[in-house]
Amino acid sequence: MKLTAIIVALAALISVAADPEIRVMSYNIRYGTAPDGENHWDKRKEFLVQTIKAFDPDLLGTQETLGFQRDYLAANLNGYEFLGVGRDDGREAGEMMALYYKSSRFERIDGGHFWLSPTPDVAGSKGWDTSLPRMVTWVKLRDRRNPKAKPIAYFNTHFDHQGKIARLESARLLRQRIDELKNSYRVILTGDFNTGEGTEPYVALFDKNSPVRDTFRTAHPTKTGSEITFSNFNPTPGDGPRIDWIAISRDWKVLSAEIDRTTKAGRTPSDHYAVTARIR
Repeated sequence: MKLTAIIVALAALISVAADPEIRVMSYNIRYGTAPDGENHWDKRKEFLVQTIKAFDPDLLGTQETLGFQRDYLAANLNGYEFLGVGRDDGREAGEMMALYYKSSRFERIDGGHFWLSPTPDVAGSKGWDTSLPRMVTWVKLRDRRNPKAKPIAYFNTHFDHQGKIARLESARLLRQRIDELKNSYRVILTGDFNTGEGTEPYVALFDKNSPVRDTFRTAHPTKTGSEITFSNFNPTPGDGPRIDWIAISRDWKVLSAEIDRTTKAGRTPSDHYAVTARIR
């Protein structure tokens, strides 16, 4: 019995070593030209970088990111490669869904963008009742620390804040794209979805037949307190929906999933709280 127990323990250790954890963060960083007074980008950008570094994500998805913010993060987060284009033209105009990945950890296989519209391959396209062009930035990665595993398909997005139909159709389109890859890739999805748990877009992504699941609800099956992720720069969380999510395919194990409520001197790094997950 003792020998069997030792063999089982060694097998478990080998499995963990072969499949190391990945740290994922999603962060709506608030667009940098917003007239936010004391919370303006220039007054909080260093704090935001410190908050990201404290979690030390392997994968980081940002939303509401303008070109100069994308470049600031790239310059101040050492060791990351990035991908991000403007939603208005597929180049530099408009907010970006810029994502970052550790170059020492991941080898990029492919990457690109599609728009949340009936014509997803047309840059800047709009559809349904959306108020603005909305899009997804994605990258396919090979994990250098686990090269024999299936590669990762990582999606980062931001759904419309006004269009109810647009949010539902966006969820359906994203679900379709994930379905197409689920057998060949391990999937990770980050984003600001502008809708809460239990709504139609949420169900469209996370129904019982979905290839992905919500990391936060997996880690916290029962709601025990405030789960609001929109701070509006308020250091004290109120009550409201959890609109920022990290989703993963079912071949991942959730080690932890949290809402990062970092504050300093009564201020927050953004008008959203970051959300994080550790997965294996």
